[in-house]
Amino acid sequence: MKREVDIGAADSVEPGQRKLAFIDGRSVVVFNVEGSLHAIENSCPHNGASMAGGRLEGSVITCPAHGLRFDLRTGCMPGVEGLCLNVLPVRTADGKLMVEVE
Repeated sequence: MKREVDIGAADSVEPGQRKLAFIDGRSVVVFNVEGSLHAIENSCPHNGASMAGGRLEGSVITCPAHGLRFDLRTGCMPGVEGLCLNVLPVRTADGKLMVEVE
């Protein structure tokens, strides 16, 4: 069953920033890329490494453990078929930052 979870104020993630949250024991990271919000589970699909501290260039994040790169808009590796991050729907509503989880 899908539901939305409030993880803080809508303005708590300014452009260029990220926010780590824990939802039902799951680690989630929300990124603000030039005003566009993106949420992912905080786990690289390659080996489970935390993505929260990865280098962000535009909408592409690099896994700090092995250097794999993922586009936050799709969750997938740019130009390559293969591994994808688990992308979660995220939006702002009534001044709150809402992430959809199952």
